[in-house]
Amino acid sequence: MQLRYNYRAYPGATQRHALARAFGCARVVWNDCLRDRKEAHAAGLPYVTSAELSRLRITQAKRTEERAWLAEVSAVLLQQSLRDLDAAYKNFFDSLTGKRPGRQVGPPRYKSKKDTRQSIRLNTNAFSLQDDGTVYVAKVGNLKVKWSRRLPAAPTSLTVTQDSCGRYFLSFVVDTEPDILPALETECGIDLGLSSFAVLSDGSKIDSPRFLRRAEKKLKRLQRELSRKQKGSKNRAKARIKVARQHARVADRRRDFHHKASTQIIRDSQAVYVEDLAVSGLARTRLATSVHDAGWSAFVGMLEYKAALHGRTFAKVDRAFPSSQVCSACGFRDGPKPLHIRHWTCGACGTVHDRDHNAARNVLFEGRRIVAAGRAETQNARGAPVRRAPVPAQRRETGSPRESQTTQAGIPGL
Repeated sequence: MQLRYNYRAYPGATQRHALARAFGCARVVWNDCLRDRKEAHAAGLPYVTSAELSRLRITQAKRTEERAWLAEVSAVLLQQSLRDLDAAYKNFFDSLTGKRPGRQVGPPRYKSKKDTRQSIRLNTNAFSLQDDGTVYVAKVGNLKVKWSRRLPAAPTSLTVTQDSCGRYFLSFVVDTEPDILPALETECGIDLGLSSFAVLSDGSKIDSPRFLRRAEKKLKRLQRELSRKQKGSKNRAKARIKVARQHARVADRRRDFHHKASTQIIRDSQAVYVEDLAVSGLARTRLATSVHDAGWSAFVGMLEYKAALHGRTFAKVDRAFPSSQVCSACGFRDGPKPLHIRHWTCGACGTVHDRDHNAARNVLFEGRRIVAAGRAETQNARGAPVRRAPVPAQRRETGSPRESQTTQAGIPGL
């Protein structure tokens, strides 16, 4: 199982300059190789192989006057940039042929130096963990890192990222074994919403913190100040950084809330069932801001990978399931109801229902039925083992080949 561990890095002035050079070189290799493949496709020529691109756009390009500065950075990150382009093309082709499930993936696009997020990816040949707690990156130096926890094993890949507000992060991909928690008898159905972030089948509710709504007043003021600055000026660049930092605070608070809530649910429940919501469709309605502020997709993704990590059962209930229309006491379908109706009485048995609690109970019952039918990739109700799918690394990035050189696990002294 591959997991990703993120840590904040604090490079010096010289190291920031070296990282900016590395970001630029990786971006140029990506754009050059992408341009060659697009031109070959437009001319009706065969698909340009990775070996040919590596020879033309990396090895030979370093010997030319126009691309001589590619030799100033590690060759590993240039090769990884080409591998990332190959992965992007593979995802695009698999999406066209139906091998890749989910929404259709578009073709690779050119990268810009004005993008808010810059990154490079390295394998174990270009980085190592030092005894003094720093991380050595080839041709950059020893980066100071804020270690919040130890790495459970030797990392197989490192991604150095700079976000929109100028912060640097190191992201390690680690191969680990599942951390199985003690078995419980409790199960949980979850109904996600806006007034309450989540309502559980046992009746408990998780209030919606609404981080973006609470920060709107300050964001409006900062964005007004940004709009008054002259384009291209240093004051405009400073104002843009202030807006980006405020948005980053909102995102960090939301992510922290999702992690704490999902971890608590996984620890307290042996099985977790949640409704598969059409978030992309709801994000096109008048509730778009509130939907994005809730972050349902990120929360469900955390529940899924944490359930696989800790040996819990997880299943999604189809979005077409009428969880708000069925009485959880007798099973009578009472028909659709407007959103403003939060309580209703069953026409068959007379039970008074809270709309969200009733939906969470119905999600629980439907989730149990899905698992018992063997449609969920976990142990079904009869105990027959069903193969669990491999869990990818978070943020959808895989590691380097496992034959690479190993690196020291953990940081001494923490």
